[in-house]
Amino acid sequence: MIRFTKVSKRYPPGDDSVLQEVSFHIPRGEFVFLTGHSGAGKSTVLKLMYAQERPTAGDVRVSGFAISALGRDDVPRLRRRLGVVFQDFGLLEDRTAAENVAFALEVTGARADVIPHRVRRVLDQVGLSTKAASFPRELSGGEQQRVAIARALVNDPPVLLADEPTGNLDERATRGIFQLLCDINTAGTVVVMATHDLDLVRAAGHRVLELRDGRLVYDSSATAA
Repeated sequence: MIRFTKVSKRYPPGDDSVLQEVSFHIPRGEFVFLTGHSGAGKSTVLKLMYAQERPTAGDVRVSGFAISALGRDDVPRLRRRLGVVFQDFGLLEDRTAAENVAFALEVTGARADVIPHRVRRVLDQVGLSTKAASFPRELSGGEQQRVAIARALVNDPPVLLADEPTGNLDERATRGIFQLLCDINTAGTVVVMATHDLDLVRAAGHRVLELRDGRLVYDSSATAA
């Protein structure tokens, strides 16, 4: 599903190296934690996966797409196969929970007659069927993140990328969001979760990729092998 082969990323003009020869493979069905200190390169790895950035060197392949070779028309096709969730939720404040989720379908050209059913399905999946008509300001932080996850899932992507999805949440909401991501993974979706929460990582038992100063310094699957 996702493969990095000797991937480096540098930003001019200072030519600062953000990633240095990072290699790993995430197969279908896996749940992976991406860890490391602030500035280690976690967000850059995720941006490469959804083609916000391109590698300076090496090869990135995600869900059948070679990121370096993507044309303008290919980027939307890739992103329809990915769900992306951020720490800050990114909800539209003037739209209800249902309308925020529906927006993700509208921009991809989904038929108007199928949108209501698909929105109801994913809101029920994330436990928010009773909050469909609520605006973001009427929801808790955990509920807002669930809306963001529903929006990411509504196109049935095979891969879900989550960049510090619990960073703004209290402990109880964090547990709820993490369990939701585990349930999504159990249903067959690859989940890649960047996080600073080492207690969560240690307790979960999922695969861990640790970055340090732009290098992959630990892969728990290699250790187990």
